[in-house]
Amino acid sequence: MPVKECYSSTGASWPGARPPFGFCEEGFPESEPDPIRPDPQMAGPSTRSSVPRLWNDTKQRRQYDDLADFYAIIKATEHLERAYISSSITQDEYTQECQKLIGQFKVSERALIASNTITSTKDFLKQYQVDCPRAEERLLGSGVPATTFYQVSSSHGGGVAIAETTQTLITAMDALKLDQRAVDDIHPLLSDIMSSITKVPDLPSSFSGLDKLREWLSTLNGMRAADEIDEDQARQLIFDLENIYSSFVDWLKKEGKS
Repeated sequence: MPVKECYSSTGASWPGARPPFGFCEEGFPESEPDPIRPDPQMAGPSTRSSVPRLWNDTKQRRQYDDLADFYAIIKATEHLERAYISSSITQDEYTQECQKLIGQFKVSERALIASNTITSTKDFLKQYQVDCPRAEERLLGSGVPATTFYQVSSSHGGGVAIAETTQTLITAMDALKLDQRAVDDIHPLLSDIMSSITKVPDLPSSFSGLDKLREWLSTLNGMRAADEIDEDQARQLIFDLENIYSSFVDWLKKEGKS
C-alpha cells in the first residue's frame, strides 16, 4: 500500500499521517476510516446528542458553573475540617486554608443569592442533599476557623497574645463608638479579638468573655455583609466588650501578668 502524503494548509507535509486542519492529496481510502472523523454510516448514535444538556444559553451555563463552584467550596471545607480533627494538617495550615474558604464562600453565596440562583445556603444543601455538617457549622455557624473559635496553643509568647487581645478589644470598642454598624466592618474586629484571646496561655475555658464573643460572632455571621446592627445591638455589644476588657484586665492582675 503506497504511503499517503498529507499536507497542511501551509503546504507542509507529513508522510503517512493526517495533520490537524490539513488534508491528504489522494484522500483516505474507504477501507481505512478517518481517525478524526468516524464514518457516520458505521458510527452509532452521537454521544454528544445522548447527553442531556442542563442549559440552553450562556447565562444558564454560567449559573451551573457557579453552583458547581459553590458546592466545591462546601465539600472542600468539610474535608478540611476532617483533616484538622484527625491532625492531618497543622494549626497554621488549617487556619490559613479555612480563612480562604470562608472568604470564597461568602463571595459565592452573596452572588448566588443576588442572582436568585439560590434562596439560601440551607435551601441549597437541602435541595441537593449535601451532607456536610462540619462545613455547615464552620460556614454558617461561627464563620471563623476552629483555631479562632476555641483555645489553641500559640507559637508566639504569652506577652504577644495578651498585647494583641488588649489592642483588638480597644479597637473594636472605638469603632463602635465611632458609629461603625455594618456587619462586614464589625465581624472582622470580633474575629481578631477571638483569635488573640484564645491564644493567651492559661486563660480558663470558663472565662465569660469567650461565650459572649462566640454568641456575637454567630449572630453576625447569620446576617448579610451589607446589613447593619441597630442602635440597641450596638449599645449591647459595646457593653459586652467593656465587660470582657475589664474581666480580662482583672484576670491579668490576679495572675500577676499585667
